[in-house]
Amino acid sequence: MTANIDRAGALASTHCLRVVLGDQLSPNIAALEGLDAARDVVLMMEVAAEADEVPHHRQKLVLFFSAMRHFAANLRERGIRVDYVALDDPANTGSFRGEVVRAAARHRPQQIIATFPGEWRVAEDMGGWQQATAVPVEIREDTRFLASRARFAEHARGRRQLRMEYFYREMRRETGFLMDGGEPAGGAWNYDAENRKKLPRDVVVPPAFAEAPDAVTQEVIALVATRWPDRFGALEGFGYAVDAAGAARALQHFLVHGLARFGDYQDAMKRGQAFLFHAVISPYLNLGLLDPRAVCVAVEAAWRGGLVPLNAAEGFIRQILGWREFVRGLYWHLMPAYGATNALGATRPLPDFFWTGDTDMVCVAETVRQTKAHAYAHHIQRLMVTGNFALLAGLDPAEVGQWYLAVYADAIEWVELPNTHGMALFADGGVLGSKPYAASGKYIDRMSDYCAGCRYDVKETLGSTACPFNALYWNFLITHERLLRPNRRMGVIFGALDRMEAGRRAAIVEQASTFLAQLHP
Repeated sequence: MTANIDRAGALASTHCLRVVLGDQLSPNIAALEGLDAARDVVLMMEVAAEADEVPHHRQKLVLFFSAMRHFAANLRERGIRVDYVALDDPANTGSFRGEVVRAAARHRPQQIIATFPGEWRVAEDMGGWQQATAVPVEIREDTRFLASRARFAEHARGRRQLRMEYFYREMRRETGFLMDGGEPAGGAWNYDAENRKKLPRDVVVPPAFAEAPDAVTQEVIALVATRWPDRFGALEGFGYAVDAAGAARALQHFLVHGLARFGDYQDAMKRGQAFLFHAVISPYLNLGLLDPRAVCVAVEAAWRGGLVPLNAAEGFIRQILGWREFVRGLYWHLMPAYGATNALGATRPLPDFFWTGDTDMVCVAETVRQTKAHAYAHHIQRLMVTGNFALLAGLDPAEVGQWYLAVYADAIEWVELPNTHGMALFADGGVLGSKPYAASGKYIDRMSDYCAGCRYDVKETLGSTACPFNALYWNFLITHERLLRPNRRMGVIFGALDRMEAGRRAAIVEQASTFLAQLHP
């Protein structure tokens, strides 16, 4: 596909050039409001600068490009003119600004209209479009979120600490989700304590949702395979939905097969089971193929209809109405300085096994293998396996953030950076979370079957067969004791450290140091 461009009427002056980015695939996106089909043109661009900003997983690239092409086709079916610049168009400049400049020259618009993007650097780039094109540029607020940037700034004003739970309660009251009058349904705001069960052996995992690639997607798969033959990520087995109808089917599949047990087992991990009871709809939410409010409505309806328990509905709605909205607000409230913080002074390079999966630590190997196969791992795998390892090993936050941004289909910087930088790595020093999400191998053993059959013994801290997470965990606490001891939430664990014999402490530090030295032979 060298180009798929409808440029009819390009020689006549266009009233508005309306720019739609690859994560703005919603028919009600702000840039399209008030569109005049007779006089306006929609510009969509596949550009190399975005595809190569980090080494994005090949399935992620397929998902974005195929979803963009399907969205453009849908606009055309509605009689809307679309100027679509394909990645392999010989004239493609490879950048947003370059393509906006070219499109402005083609269409001679009186105005350029865009929607505020999902990454700081893209917002900075948009700020230069008017000067580059000599055409007035209007950048509209992205109204697909339940809390605007201004709404979050209002929440943050005057607060010494920003905590998701308080923001979540405000959003519950404002939206009415899971509320009975002025009180939370069931009498509690949060049922997270009920959502930490290990998966029993006899529980049957539902079939994963998947859609066979159509002709458009197959064409994109071939393009990606040719252009990035050696990049991370399998292309075989691509099963993501690529349009709004498919995303709606994915949501329905989850409502029927997964939601009822999502609450109980959302933190569970199991070998060979990538999806368990998870919805796997975050890519569709983040691309714009699903509306977050509509998803919350559907989940609440399932609970009020008696189809699912409250802890499942609340746990899922909290992920969208709480975490998703909170991290987006925090990102825009604190950028660009936020991404440069490194409170723990972590500088160790990312080990190769984050890309290869070649490690004897089964939990890490399984998570990387799954990530490579599906461009997906659920939140506990990201937080408490790869994220926990990165935290304990003192891996450079910038390198870790680039990895997470690259390998997951749902990773756009507004959501990836706070979750990785703040929640997983504590690189922000406690802005996002009140304490580090640090854990020994005991947590992974409790929530998964990864430790059974691993060459490392999760019950041991010292010795050649000891689980690396154990020594790394205590070494992390010893290394950062001055910073973390004042944290009241860590009093119990530092009490345990105080009771540890000096000789054992020294042996743990040596064990951890030896392991870390071997990460980069």
